[in-house]
Amino acid sequence: MSIVEEQLSHNMERDILVTGHRNPDTDSICAAIAYARLKNIINHTNRYIPCRAGNPNTETSFVLDYFKEEKPRLLESVKTQVSDVAYRKTLGVPKNMSLKQAYQIMRDSHVVTLPAVTEEGILEGLITISDIAKSYMNVYDSAVISTAKTQFKNILETLEATRVTGDIERFCEKGKVVIAAANPEMMNYYIEPHDIVILGNRAESQLSALDNGADCIIICEGANVSPTIRDLAEHNGMIIMVTSYDAYTAARLINQSIPIDFFMTKEGILSFEEDDYIDDIKEVMANKRHRDFPVLNKEGKYLGMISRRNLLGAHGKQVIMVDHNELGQALEGMENAEILEIIDHHRLGTIQTLSPVSFRNQPLGCCSTIIYQIYKENGVSVDKKTAGLLMSAIISDTLLFRSPTCTPVDEKAARELAEIAGVDIEKYAMEMFATTSNLKKKTDKEIFYQDFKIFSAGKIRFGVSQITSLNEEELTALQKRLLHFAKTALEVENLGMVFVMLTNILEQDTVLLAVGSHSGELMHMAFSNEPEKLQFQLDKENVEGYSLRIPGMVSRKKQLIPPLSLFAEQL
Repeated sequence: MSIVEEQLSHNMERDILVTGHRNPDTDSICAAIAYARLKNIINHTNRYIPCRAGNPNTETSFVLDYFKEEKPRLLESVKTQVSDVAYRKTLGVPKNMSLKQAYQIMRDSHVVTLPAVTEEGILEGLITISDIAKSYMNVYDSAVISTAKTQFKNILETLEATRVTGDIERFCEKGKVVIAAANPEMMNYYIEPHDIVILGNRAESQLSALDNGADCIIICEGANVSPTIRDLAEHNGMIIMVTSYDAYTAARLINQSIPIDFFMTKEGILSFEEDDYIDDIKEVMANKRHRDFPVLNKEGKYLGMISRRNLLGAHGKQVIMVDHNELGQALEGMENAEILEIIDHHRLGTIQTLSPVSFRNQPLGCCSTIIYQIYKENGVSVDKKTAGLLMSAIISDTLLFRSPTCTPVDEKAARELAEIAGVDIEKYAMEMFATTSNLKKKTDKEIFYQDFKIFSAGKIRFGVSQITSLNEEELTALQKRLLHFAKTALEVENLGMVFVMLTNILEQDTVLLAVGSHSGELMHMAFSNEPEKLQFQLDKENVEGYSLRIPGMVSRKKQLIPPLSLFAEQL
């Protein structure tokens, strides 16, 4: 690829992110992994990346460890970042490149800024078309070539000359540029050691320059060099180059051989990283007069150049949502993301998309059941590891088929997957559930957020945390602690109400806790039972809330959210 073709390329590589909801549960993470794996098998055009919108809880960690599956990529937001923008991948150049060559690259590739980088890709400076223009207009003394430590190779290329003798890889570090217009006798007075002498075909002038210790003579108008001069120059290590330009033109052009390092900006360079958010850099760009800004990776290596114009065509991240379709449960920035697909088994939420999407919503107990169906529909065999993940998600969401949300389709899928994974499903389920029952070493925050979702009904936003366990005593001991933390979450999440489900898997019942204005009234309306009002002090803080035992309740999606949402709209 030519240097111009390389410079004209843009950052067009965009991964498609497959992610579940915030505070992910087992289904959210396993569905994302399995669906990304399927999409990469059936679609070779794009790259699908499984992601998670938070840290896996204890149960999910057990599942991933059991089937030796890596944690998916952690996403904290899907807001548009620099990496999502088609910024220009302008090629980095060495800092000893001549002004002439730098200008040619800018002209040919239609850019006004070039980055100088090391061989390792570290940004050293920026040279702009304005810097080059100033170099032509400003007046410099005759020693500027050596002051800038110009490589003789640059002079040769700038003057389109031919090397006759000498090492052009050397750098000019001493001396000045002299035009030998006088007779040889006068030249002895102004030619000094290490000078660069521009002259014609007069052998006497060439010998004079040689005798006075010049480092380089530039012979103009393509004149020949006598064998005697050539031999003497080689003996003294002097460089001779021949150019077709006349002396005036050669003198005018020679400053274009100066390396960009002499003129480029090295300090105070404003750069951005690929992970920076567009919303954050827009204001920074608006306050600076620069046209282009370098883009670096996390290691500080140069990637390309971004301008305000690039931001005009910025696209949001491409996302596939699994196991949720409500904006309140989605990652920050989802409203501006380019949502391609939604696969879910919950009620329809408030998400709005920028364009039509592929939407699949089925009344099943688990999103992973739908993912398994899509594998079968596409004729793709489920490998052992993926089968284990999908089976685990179904077990988790249906509480091993005990939840009222469970359908015969879910149970059939789970048992088929268990056979592929080669596990005893009942024995494995008890082992998996046991990990969630050991809550003693966890903080209240970890327990509360291990399965927490936010919902909207009318003007009310409320959150629901569900904790499942096989141990009734453990659940009872958590009541005051979690009611206390729910009060904190109420303020942190800016919610009207917070509910906590303490669900006993074996007994198949739930103690429902609530904090927030009118939360007790809503519980009474939704379940036709008067909740117990709780008042106590914990950690020197007064706590008020409500508690209600609801026999037979194990499903948040089917048994709790519908009545709460219905009556919340009436408050």
